[in-house]
Amino acid sequence: MKIIITGGAGFIGSHLIHYWLDQHPEDTILNLDNLTYAADLAYLRTVDSNPRYSFQRIDIRDQQAVLATFNAFQPEGVIHLAAESHVDNSIQGPEAFVTTNVLGTFHLLEAARQLWKPHIGLSTKQGTKPITGAQYRFHHVSTDEVYGSLGANGMFSESSPYSPRSPYSASKAGSDHLVSAYHHTYQLNTVKTHCSNNFGPHQHDEKLIPTVIRNAVQNQAIPIYGTGQNVRDWLYVLDHCRAIDLAFHRGQPGESYNIGANNEWSNLALVTQICELLNQIYGQCQLGDYRKLITHVQDRPGHDFRYAIDSGKAQKQLGWSASPHFQEYLKTTVEWYLNKYK
Repeated sequence: MKIIITGGAGFIGSHLIHYWLDQHPEDTILNLDNLTYAADLAYLRTVDSNPRYSFQRIDIRDQQAVLATFNAFQPEGVIHLAAESHVDNSIQGPEAFVTTNVLGTFHLLEAARQLWKPHIGLSTKQGTKPITGAQYRFHHVSTDEVYGSLGANGMFSESSPYSPRSPYSASKAGSDHLVSAYHHTYQLNTVKTHCSNNFGPHQHDEKLIPTVIRNAVQNQAIPIYGTGQNVRDWLYVLDHCRAIDLAFHRGQPGESYNIGANNEWSNLALVTQICELLNQIYGQCQLGDYRKLITHVQDRPGHDFRYAIDSGKAQKQLGWSASPHFQEYLKTTVEWYLNKYK
């Protein structure tokens, strides 16, 4: 297949491109990315010479550029990851999140619909027969944050009501609804996945784990919002790539799948683990213990207390499950950032 991956120069996207080229040697990938501050093509240098990979800089907010690119490449599938994704930035400047995440997704959906018209809702004597399987599929990668915030108990399922609480999550919810509308209205072969917090090498510096390690090795305060008791479910990025692969190929048209690791940690507990690893691996803190750098700062507005995902549907229908090796992956991640920051 010829597949467009949007946001392929980002954290998850770049890992997905490496994964896909390795796992699907018959596929050709076009990476579309606008190269904003969070993008980095350096992680893809090793695939630049691969004849099955190409890159094009494009702003998905530019409808004509999107249409021209689809018509030139003639993709048979789309995996859409491109998004503004940092909650703090969405609080400071929400407009970019609305235009990129909502309008940009609309442009991609419309380009796919126009290009794939001959293959959507194939006419039969019995009426309209939707396309099934992965061919001519639009896979939208979303977030668990569209469901809002949980208390101490419970988990998000695919039937959980939407309750976004930040401009970021609201913009992702809007794009989710557009994807669903294109499936129900135009019979576009769509699938959505909602993931929990990803971690691993090559994540942008603004995210929590890179920030903790960078500040620690520079002997600077490690900031934690509020009490640090906000809870997240942490998913290793390559586990997420496997889930995207399975959902793209095995997911039922129009369905959503929640992708979580059942691996919940409070922010304070996670940061403490990272500090303990730094004590063991690096051991050069001026205060003697990196945990002494932890500093509680004013909580951000609308900070969701807890996210937790029930991945039972993905496990049952896709055959996916997260790896149990969180501690090993966290150590690998810490070592990667140590090589970057030290």
